[in-house]
Amino acid sequence: MVSRFFVLLLLTGVGAIFVSLMFGYVPDDALNLTARYYAENTVRDTGAANIVAAIVVTFRGLDTLGEVTVLFLTAAIVGLVLAGSQQGRLRREQPAPGELLVTGTRLLVPLILLLGVYVFVNGHLTPGGGFQGGAILASAILMLLLADPLREFSHRLISAIESISGLVFVAIGLLGMVYAGGFLDNRILPLGTLGDLISAGAIPVIYSFIGLKVGAEFSSMMVNLSETEEP
Repeated sequence: MVSRFFVLLLLTGVGAIFVSLMFGYVPDDALNLTARYYAENTVRDTGAANIVAAIVVTFRGLDTLGEVTVLFLTAAIVGLVLAGSQQGRLRREQPAPGELLVTGTRLLVPLILLLGVYVFVNGHLTPGGGFQGGAILASAILMLLLADPLREFSHRLISAIESISGLVFVAIGLLGMVYAGGFLDNRILPLGTLGDLISAGAIPVIYSFIGLKVGAEFSSMMVNLSETEEP
């Protein structure tokens, strides 16, 4: 009874704070100094048409490294926990999937993979980027598992893609420190012409390897979960 009272009290306090913040929020009439600098100088400094992508990859490069690291640790912990499960060695019989699902998977998976690659390769031009493209790639693996839960994937291949992508990502970041202005500075490559596919320096390369890394990590988690399904 006492614990329920404290939980209710805590929820009430959090709700009150949320309501006060929601109704007390007043949007700024003008950009602050940091936002104004980004808006006025990002395109010139990075050569990327998508300002958000340029900020995430270059100005916030260390934050992006942290986000990728957190995702990697999550995938590694999920893999370690499930690897120790005895249920991971048991694979139950599954009913045959419907013909519609099987046919749809055959038709859609190549298109999903193509869309994922498009999203992270064009992240410097259009909305999207490495994280979004990687999630789309992983959704193709999810669809394959839905169509055939007993399908086996190469853990070694997934791990190799994830590891190589991570190493290249960090290497590009370090090259930016040596040859440009800082970690993940995209100016280690020519900025090119604004709006072209080959432009924005190293941003398309960085996003490509982030997309592969994110896709491999999400795929690894889904494959591990599928293999440890209870019989």
